[in-house]
Amino acid sequence: MKALLLIDIQNDFLPGGALAVVDGDQVVPVANRFMSEFPLVVATQDWHPRNHRSFASQHPGRQVGEVIDWDGLEQVLWPDHCVQGSSGAKFAPGLNLDGIDHVIQKGTDVHIDSYSGFFDNGHRKSTGLEQLLHDHGVKEVHLVGLATDYCIKFTALDAVSLGFKTCVVLEGIRGVELSPGDCAKAIEEMLAAGIEIV
Repeated sequence: MKALLLIDIQNDFLPGGALAVVDGDQVVPVANRFMSEFPLVVATQDWHPRNHRSFASQHPGRQVGEVIDWDGLEQVLWPDHCVQGSSGAKFAPGLNLDGIDHVIQKGTDVHIDSYSGFFDNGHRKSTGLEQLLHDHGVKEVHLVGLATDYCIKFTALDAVSLGFKTCVVLEGIRGVELSPGDCAKAIEEMLAAGIEIV
């Protein structure tokens, strides 16, 4: 069985949002179009506490985009985004919410970030996504959403390492590009791991 994973298609990642991805809104019609082709559709949702330690605002003197060492992990400092219960954390307007079967919230622990839909960045805790997919007999996942060079990449790499056949839909992803070429590198990394880019 196949599942469609909608990765973080939320207001704060759209143009005008707190952590806007260029053309991020263009993934919405792609997501809507693909939903009917899959028996299971799961959406991930960044769902951060207000004082999440990945926010630059929690580190006086630090700037957005800086990279720090945080509990032994490399952490990019982000603008405050996808705060629990905020309008920025809501799914994008126009996204067909009726087509979503399950929502997996991530980034809920104030002390560790979670790019992947499966685990936090230290692989210390599971989000429950792997178990959900196994419970439904899923063997293959297709990814659409945001952002190519972070949450798409890390979710896809975890999926393939967990034994799922993994495909990323190129027309349905957009990236942050903190540094020029980040998205191209992410796609190369996914291809090298055995992920199909379709």
